Amino acid sequence: MKRREFIQRSSLASGTLLVPNFLKAVESSVLGGANHKRVVVIQLSGGNDGLNTLIPYTNDIYYRSRPQLAVKSNDLIKITDTLGFHSQLKPLMRLYDKGYLAILNNVGYPNPDRSHFRSTDIWHTASGSDEYLTSGWMGRYIESHGQKPYNAIEIDDSLSLMLKGENMNGIATKNAKLLHNNMNTPYFKKILNQQTDQHLSEHNLGYLYKTMIEARSSAKYIYETSKTNPSKKQYPDNPFGKQLKTTAEFINSRLDTQMYYVSMGGFDTHANQVNTQSRLLHIYSDAVETFVQDLDDNGTLENTLILTFSEFGRRVQENASRGTDHGAANNVFLISKNLKKPGFFNSGPNLNDLDANNDLKYDIDFRSIYATILSNWLGVEQKSILRTSFDTLDFV
Repeated sequence: MKRREFIQRSSLASGTLLVPNFLKAVESSVLGGANHKRVVVIQLSGGNDGLNTLIPYTNDIYYRSRPQLAVKSNDLIKITDTLGFHSQLKPLMRLYDKGYLAILNNVGYPNPDRSHFRSTDIWHTASGSDEYLTSGWMGRYIESHGQKPYNAIEIDDSLSLMLKGENMNGIATKNAKLLHNNMNTPYFKKILNQQTDQHLSEHNLGYLYKTMIEARSSAKYIYETSKTNPSKKQYPDNPFGKQLKTTAEFINSRLDTQMYYVSMGGFDTHANQVNTQSRLLHIYSDAVETFVQDLDDNGTLENTLILTFSEFGRRVQENASRGTDHGAANNVFLISKNLKKPGFFNSGPNLNDLDANNDLKYDIDFRSIYATILSNWLGVEQKSILRTSFDTLDFV
């Protein structure tokens, strides 16, 4: 087969499966085996409204700023004398009561960007707002400390920047069986069986062959390892619930994977926010509680840390469409059985001291959270991944 024909046919055959879902693995250090510590990152994409998630129900500024959207004190779950959960977060409250949940308030970064795409890139790459990086912090981690593409898995059909390294990436899949079957179609078998030293010596063609070999090997490993341990939990029947069920099956099967990434969309609530956010928070908390119980029942929660973030919060002031526009600092949730400081890690937002745009000021740089996970949880040197050293926090 000629080189041009191969490249054209492989692109047509399954471009979405090969690129960018799989990247070539490079030689590196081996992960810690079946009992290694792992991180599950959940993104609430679109910018969840943190002020209506964790509500300062005694604050007059909150109620004056949101005459239509403010949650009344008798419609929420009171946690402290000043803060309460949205009523749809009862499952999260149960995790809080167990000591499994830590809440970090006022998380952000200097000179915040209010573009979904740009702010997501900043969170994914751990860059400053004036930096433009092409690799994600999780991608750089597995590139330095992984061995195979499946050392980091995104539960989706395509790979996000978060899991892309400079020379090696993670892998993306929502269905291990489908992934395995796609990599074993007659077409791909024929292509792989035709590889020769001549093919592999050609730069582009060799890269594609090696990528396909790694992809096929990863697909086989993920499928054969996870198929013997299907989840017995009844997860919510929605896409997010299914994503977490798949994640639990991978974790409980003891895949040699340290990084998982899941995204749940719909949080860009510029209009009619009340019903939309209520529905989404119910979906999130219900599925997360089931996920945590599933891991706990299988003895894998002990070594799992779950991080939930959104690329930014919303404005303090509601808009004319009964919604909120893009803001800045927000809350972050951490779930684990090994939290040093469960509950509130720091105080809630100060509505008396807003930034120049009347948005919430950040107290915690999100990269300090990453630095803590890398240093204190995964036990690696943070600067090699984040490129700059950040203060660590005492939550794990």
